[in-house]
Amino acid sequence: MCLVALAIERHPRFPLVIASNRDEFFQRPTAPLDWWAPAPGAPDVLSGRDLQSGGTWLGLTAFGRIALLTNVRGGRVHEADAPSRGHIVTDWLAARERTADFWTRVALSGHNGFNLIAADFRRGECFAGSNIDGRTQRLGPGLYGLSNAGLDTPWPKVVALKNELRTALESASTVDALAERLFAALGDRSIATDDALPRTGIPLVWERQLSAAFIRTPEARYGTRCSTLVITERSAHLPITHVFERSFDSSGAAASLQSFSMTNWPPRDSEGDLVEVVDQRLRLGVAPPRLPRG
Repeated sequence: MCLVALAIERHPRFPLVIASNRDEFFQRPTAPLDWWAPAPGAPDVLSGRDLQSGGTWLGLTAFGRIALLTNVRGGRVHEADAPSRGHIVTDWLAARERTADFWTRVALSGHNGFNLIAADFRRGECFAGSNIDGRTQRLGPGLYGLSNAGLDTPWPKVVALKNELRTALESASTVDALAERLFAALGDRSIATDDALPRTGIPLVWERQLSAAFIRTPEARYGTRCSTLVITERSAHLPITHVFERSFDSSGAAASLQSFSMTNWPPRDSEGDLVEVVDQRLRLGVAPPRLPRG
């Protein structure tokens, strides 16, 4: 994943909103949003899936954990034989450790540079961390943005997406209206001016191409593979969380749309109340979803 905006308790009706893009080479095989088991005995995960190295860039479980990860551009030498960073997300989703213990273990595991935002809503924990500096910070109510540098580093597309999320929350009255506004923001192909570009050690032509929220390189080898939204809506009785994933082909055209809703997510207590999962929308060219076990 390469771009995220996150709102925590910024709207009375929508207490959690995540808008994100995953950018990747199109030759890397990927499975769309669905329920799957990362390992025998591990809780099922709702996420897209990297079929080359395993793991994911954003996922959640029915038991109240969620995590997302971005790579860090610059700051350290890229090691070709380092372990896959996508396993960090599934590792958190399956872990029973508290934040400090998990972070100590993962930060010392030899991965290339990464940022991680992770939450365990049953324990009331939400944190962001990077193995570049080894530190974590607790995330409270607020609006946050993340790309391939530190949290809230003001790259043009990070600032723009945060602003769009803020405006969308101020104006949207329904989940569909909010989703439509955020998908449009994630689809912005505007290139930043050269004076606003970050300097991360890559050629200027690449800095320009990667400065857009929605990336499509001229040779169509690399770009935005999918846009994902997580929207939690407060209702009179139980929270309902909607997860949307819009996938794109190498031409930039939408290829599929997946959507799931979960009643009582995040779970309100530690007793494991049943989370009801519903597939909301017919997916384009994709088999029906498998519901989580148990």
